Amino acid sequence: MAKDWDKRMSLENVKVLLCDTFGTIVDWRGSVARMGERVAYEKGIEGVDWDAFARAWRAGYQPGMARVRSGERTWTGIDDIHRERLDEILSQFGIEDRFSEAEKVDMSLFWHRLDPWPDSVPGLLRLKRSFLISPLSNGSLILLSAMAKRAGIPWDFVFSSDIFKAFKPDPAVYLGAIELLGLEPAQVMMVAAHNDDLEAARSHGMRTAYINRPYEYGPDQTKDFDATSDWDVITDGIDGVADAMGV
Repeated sequence: MAKDWDKRMSLENVKVLLCDTFGTIVDWRGSVARMGERVAYEKGIEGVDWDAFARAWRAGYQPGMARVRSGERTWTGIDDIHRERLDEILSQFGIEDRFSEAEKVDMSLFWHRLDPWPDSVPGLLRLKRSFLISPLSNGSLILLSAMAKRAGIPWDFVFSSDIFKAFKPDPAVYLGAIELLGLEPAQVMMVAAHNDDLEAARSHGMRTAYINRPYEYGPDQTKDFDATSDWDVITDGIDGVADAMGV
């Protein structure tokens, strides 16, 4: 009981919630697959497993960022990483000749048009009543802003990787956000569906909320089926975070 009381008291100091976005707030796999299916219908392309296409595209995400983190490559934003990976998977799926360069550029913007999980916008609107809310994401400023505008995601502001010229879990992202906010680390909560993101946030003194999204990667999911630590909040949706925060 004392531990639960201490946790509730610590959450009373939180003023800002920063949210991971891909997989936590938006369903990237389902969104990319649906957009691929629409394009295929319009162009008469048959025989492509668009869910597999979405997963293959996402599989280039971490390796692309790793080359930047390691210093092998100078700062390169996620939009360029997505565009380069698109060329690879169009070839992999044998459809690279079915798209013009302009169509490929537009297709790379699928990541700007992702749909939220059903609980995300209602839950964020509740949180917004009492807290400042923002993404803290490896997405670019234009990606996150365009996505929010299209989907009605009610951010108060946007923290993106290109603001910090770093990708999570680089400490520069978390510490940079805390510094810009002018708050103590414990006044800022990281909300994510990924345990490693929360581990990094906690290491810098931030509060943590875990959202369980066990279907994010579909058959490719190998981790994040449940919470792996005693995060401050553990729940199955953004609405559960709102419940825990008393709004």
